[in-house]
Amino acid sequence: MTSLATTRDVPVLVVSSAASAERRINPSWTISQLKSKLESVTGIPPSAQVLSLRLPDRQQATSISAEDEDSTKLELWFLPPYAEIHVETTDPASSTVLPPSSAVPKYEMPVEIYSSLPDTVLAYKKSHQIGRFDPHAPESKERKVAEMWREIDAAAIAVGKRCVLSPLTTRRGTVAYVGLVPGIPGIGPWVGIRLDEPAGKNDGSVAGQRYFECDPQYGVFVRPDRVEVGDWKELGLEEDDDDLDEI
Repeated sequence: MTSLATTRDVPVLVVSSAASAERRINPSWTISQLKSKLESVTGIPPSAQVLSLRLPDRQQATSISAEDEDSTKLELWFLPPYAEIHVETTDPASSTVLPPSSAVPKYEMPVEIYSSLPDTVLAYKKSHQIGRFDPHAPESKERKVAEMWREIDAAAIAVGKRCVLSPLTTRRGTVAYVGLVPGIPGIGPWVGIRLDEPAGKNDGSVAGQRYFECDPQYGVFVRPDRVEVGDWKELGLEEDDDDLDEI
């Protein structure tokens, strides 16, 4: 009997020598389909791509290859959210990858010259009293910070509550910190999340200051408007027998 359940997209991290990007792939794709989609990300032609899969809990990579890549589907490999797909090339000369931007010489205009020019963003801000040139800027900042705290109260965001991050609903976790984080640019409170998956950016600390405990890559700080608290189970634990991806 043929299953009627549809295969869900899976968020993965695509890593090559000159690129690192998050993409969503579907296990129903063939290896050839995946390679054709990865060309725009890595600049490596499909014929020169060598793919490998790396999971967070395993050190050894698994090759993604087959004799017939036009018909072999990705569902043969275990693809948890935010697994890494590494893309190497067998022919560096065929790659269209650009050199890193750090290697390109850049011209930096002196501040005093830029400040004297009439048709610049800085000149526009000065003439229209925008940002730090707004005489009422301190009051505006205070109102913005107060609104953030009201948003936290209205959304019932509190330490210990389960949550999901928007717009990427596959990232779930537990609120571990609510408050100011001086090490991050910007005003107002931040919400520290201890994620279920290693899809974060830190270990609960910023600029040497610890705000909560978690393993590396399991911590992230976001603004309150990106947090939705609720009875969010860990990914893979939902009791939805009618739409299973794997048994």
